[in-house]
Amino acid sequence: MARAAFFLVCFFFVFFGFFADAAVVEQTFEVGNLTVRRLCKSKIITAVNGEYPGPTINAREGDTVVIYVINHSPYNITIHWHGIFQRLTPWADGPNFITQCPIQPGHSYTYKFNIIGQEGTLWWHAHVSVLRTTVYGALIIQPRAGPLGYPFPIPYKEAVILLGEWWDADVVNLENLALASGGAFNNSDALTINGRPGDLYPCSKKHTYKLVVEQGKSYLLRIINAALNSQFFFKIAGHTLTVVAADASYTTPFPTDTIAIAPGQTIDALLHADSHPSNYYISALTYASSPAIPFDNTTTLAILSYTNSPTTTTPPLMPSLPSFNDTPTAHHFYSNLTALLLPQTQSLPLSISDRMFITFGLSLTPCSSDQPQCQGFALSANMNNVSFRFPTNISLLEAHFNGVEGVYTRDFPDRPPLVFDYTNPNVNAVGTSLQLSEKGTKVKRLRFNSTVEIVLQNTAVLASDSHPIHLHGFNFYVLAQGFGNYNHTEAVEKFNLWNPQVRNTIAVPVGGWAVIRFWADNPGIWFMHCHLDVHLPLGLGMAFEVENGPTPSSTLPPPPPDLPRC
Repeated sequence: MARAAFFLVCFFFVFFGFFADAAVVEQTFEVGNLTVRRLCKSKIITAVNGEYPGPTINAREGDTVVIYVINHSPYNITIHWHGIFQRLTPWADGPNFITQCPIQPGHSYTYKFNIIGQEGTLWWHAHVSVLRTTVYGALIIQPRAGPLGYPFPIPYKEAVILLGEWWDADVVNLENLALASGGAFNNSDALTINGRPGDLYPCSKKHTYKLVVEQGKSYLLRIINAALNSQFFFKIAGHTLTVVAADASYTTPFPTDTIAIAPGQTIDALLHADSHPSNYYISALTYASSPAIPFDNTTTLAILSYTNSPTTTTPPLMPSLPSFNDTPTAHHFYSNLTALLLPQTQSLPLSISDRMFITFGLSLTPCSSDQPQCQGFALSANMNNVSFRFPTNISLLEAHFNGVEGVYTRDFPDRPPLVFDYTNPNVNAVGTSLQLSEKGTKVKRLRFNSTVEIVLQNTAVLASDSHPIHLHGFNFYVLAQGFGNYNHTEAVEKFNLWNPQVRNTIAVPVGGWAVIRFWADNPGIWFMHCHLDVHLPLGLGMAFEVENGPTPSSTLPPPPPDLPRC
């Protein structure tokens, strides 16, 4: 009953504007070509409103957001509002061929959604091909009362820190070549902070972001990993940070000098400008969890500069950086965050109606006719041995709403077809049987308001890696995470049932597992996938089909009239 009442309240907020002072935040996104210069070269990229990174959207909890997207680019485009629940507005979620057909060149689409029960740092990005390499920006949600509503000391100022990657080559061409050959995607040529590589790269001293602070003041850093394929370690020389939120959910304050952040994740951290007035480097370097997978081993730098620091030619102080493969440091950070319990916080489901055990990782599939340069087998990825195949003529959500048969099947397996030693690297010596996966467009059907527990199990097939798994349409609770093969008897003793961290994207430990739970209280089709974009077109994803509830407030509304057509 409590869950139904909560959803009914949300419905009234969405459709009748019960927040008297709620605003409508409107913005136009013109997607087109932009020439920028990085690493000594000029290059044409796809960007929004001539900005790289794109514009920041500022809203308050309870506001309605309306974004008019006009596609002047030569590519199909969609925009995903990463972490927004999209309650009763799944048509605005944005993943290509999941909730909509793409916006074709010369066309437009209006994304309209309400922000209900969410505060903190989220972001938006393209959800077609690899265009989010340059098509991304921050989405900041203030409490209804503004900074006075923060459950931590009000900072003097706030700053957005967008971590990204840069390629000298055209990324769309790189992806097309990789898919055509059945091979791997090239590594980036540089890492970036707010679109700028920083001092260590050629011709980049003027392309270095600077954050100016006053001694004795505190600053809220809104850190977003917008990178295509890189997890990061983030540090600031001479300073400790206090994490106060993750993925727009408040955390118990957590002091640390090193932040680990995977693609898709956000971290809000308080910076106390209490060091000696000087200049300090802000750094981000790749956390490369797998020694077998090539990675961008460079480091991007920005500068933290005190207003009263003396004029000097001495270089900024460099932080002591962890090793690229420092999994213990990454795991310590990821596993020690806990939720800040607040009166309005949604409760953890204790009774479970649907249990799933999902293995995931890399695999092989036979070369197809659209891979002319492929020989024998192509690199793929899978969940429970199903390599996700995207529809091409209609989105899953449209097929679901209109009852169109033959687009997808409702037989995504609750468990893998074969039990094996998932994280043992020697599984690759057995032969190709474990390495092969089947292509399919399969979803898992869920009753409205059901409670779901998923064990996410990494595998070592072909290569072991830490995969950031993102769930659209929901936040989830992280009960536990660890290494090796999941053992329920041992793991359940570690379950945090009191204040588990709340996420929309989790970096499942390399060679390990994680357990998550969520309420399926949002009707529609919701994608769950790896947020390493190199793995998404290979098939590392699946979708949930959440049925309508018993009331109009829990029933999926029809699509807007301007929904793009294929």
